[in-house]
Parts: sequence; C-alpha cells; structure tokens
Amino acid sequence: MDDQDRQILALLIEDGRRTYDDIARRIALSAPAVKRRVDRLKARGALQGFTAVVDHDALGDHTEALIELFYAPGTLLGQVTDTLRRHREVVEAWSVTGEADAIARVRTQDNADLERLIMDLQRDGLVQRTRSQVVMSRLVSRAGS
Repeated sequence: MDDQDRQILALLIEDGRRTYDDIARRIALSAPAVKRRVDRLKARGALQGFTAVVDHDALGDHTEALIELFYAPGTLLGQVTDTLRRHREVVEAWSVTGEADAIARVRTQDNADLERLIMDLQRDGLVQRTRSQVVMSRLVSRAGS
C-alpha cells in the first residue's frame, strides 16, 4: 500500500459514493488507474465494502450506551454472537479481555427502551449480569475506523 492507496481510502472514507473521476482529479491519476487500485484494495481485503452512515438521533434512537456483558460459564462465543444479532439495537459488539466477557454498543429510543433491552438480554440465562454506561456526548468519531 502506497501513499496514493492511502489517499484513495481517505477519500472513500469521507464519501463512499465518490466517483473514480472525482478521486482521480484529487490525486492526479486517471479514473481507470483509480478503479484498478480500488479493485486491488478490495481483493486484498484492505477495503471491505461501502456503507451508509446513519444518524440514529434522526431515526428516534436518542440513547446510546455501552453494556458490559457477563456470561454464564461455558457460554460459547457463537451463542453470544447469535444472541446479540437478534437485537436490532446492538450497533456493535466485541469480545474483550478483563472483567466483562463482551461489550455491546447499543442505540435505543430512551432509557426505558434501554432497560427493556437489558432485561431481554438477561432473559435467556446466558447473560448473568450487565454493567452499563450511558453515553453523554461523543468526543471523537472517526468514520470508517
């Protein structure tokens, strides 16, 4: 990966709908050369796809929280993944080291909806307990990271 590849990725992170012509003008390459580079980045797995960025507040999901999940002994990672995928409120989730087994970033309509989600996650018995932090404000956000 060279500087031009990094510039292409930066431009695509800024706007995934940017045309090859637009990128080419900005980094002094031809559009076909940009397309070849993008194809190569996709083939190598450096560029995994294009996505829409959603404003959750505009959709009515005003509460953002991080939920630490503590699972019952013997719970398999696949079970954790399946459980979390069933809840549309889960935006991202990670298995982690430390006290908790996993952390989920969630968006809900309000605190009551967050409480309902936490109860739902605990209902099947895999989650023994949770610890949550409600996000007050976003300090740093890097699209595409």
